[in-house]
Amino acid sequence: MKPFPVKDPIAHISWKGDRLLVLDQRLLPRRIKFMTCRTAEDVALAIRSMVLRGAPLIGVAAAYGMGLAARRGRPALERAGRRLRRARPTAVNLMHAVDAMLAAAEGVCERRLAPALAEAAVAFHREDIAGNQRMAVLGASLLKKGSRLMTHCNAGALATAGLGTAVGVIRYAHHLGKVSHVYPCETRPYLQGSRLTLWELMQSRVPATLITDSMAAHVMKTCAIDAVVVGADRIAANADVCNKIGTYGLAILARHHGIPFYVVAPTTTVDLATPDGSRIPIEERDAAEVLKIFGRPIAPRGARARHFAFDVSPHELVTAIVTERGIVSPANGRNLKRVVG
Repeated sequence: MKPFPVKDPIAHISWKGDRLLVLDQRLLPRRIKFMTCRTAEDVALAIRSMVLRGAPLIGVAAAYGMGLAARRGRPALERAGRRLRRARPTAVNLMHAVDAMLAAAEGVCERRLAPALAEAAVAFHREDIAGNQRMAVLGASLLKKGSRLMTHCNAGALATAGLGTAVGVIRYAHHLGKVSHVYPCETRPYLQGSRLTLWELMQSRVPATLITDSMAAHVMKTCAIDAVVVGADRIAANADVCNKIGTYGLAILARHHGIPFYVVAPTTTVDLATPDGSRIPIEERDAAEVLKIFGRPIAPRGARARHFAFDVSPHELVTAIVTERGIVSPANGRNLKRVVG
């Protein structure tokens, strides 16, 4: 295996022992600014307000939030867990991180609580980095040389603590000579594709052309797309995949055009307690994010809108799910449980 020359373009999450520094992704790509989180409440605010986003990164940040709360004692830790869980409801990595930190606190004396939780959060962080690299290798093995790819939202370094999930696969595959061009969808209304994914790809010198979400069908038809590669925010027990709004439409289009549809996500994204996609809570965000772009109105005064942040792609539309523990193919509940364990 070739070494990994692909690194985070910028250290976007950094643990300082008594505080957490996170890159404010709302300002990218025009401005680089970090937010300092000194409490679990600060971390919850950063998650809720989209300072940081991406299911794996949310999980890592939540783990550090629990580490910060532990400095105030066990009651504060339990309160922090409840607050962090409410920050965003769909990304199950957040729930897994809180559960992992609470488990790490069991049986630990009060004097050792803060250092023990800090160590557990760092371990959670490192495992995400290692898992990203394993997914990159496995995912790249599915792609042929010179592939033309499409991706949606941002599932890169900025969505994780490491290389990234879907974009991590793309960047590593490009290093191997397997990617000739990438078409990231802009991902309205928050524009993660244009602001974040395109920025990451350009930083890594991966040939990329931005398209609007509504161009996807035409590009699949006319540009000989070889695969669609996306991330996930939650995967149900039957392998239904919940991801950024618009992913379901891409899955349908890919099936129509005979294009493989690959999902790349760590096992912390898998929720075996949720039987199928219909049971996944879908976050609905402020309609103002649809009615405005960067604070400027784009609709008539008094207009109404809805902003579903995620949708669910049935597992029948998914060619394979790539996790750090192996590839789930065909994507169904039995194979998912076999790989996840």
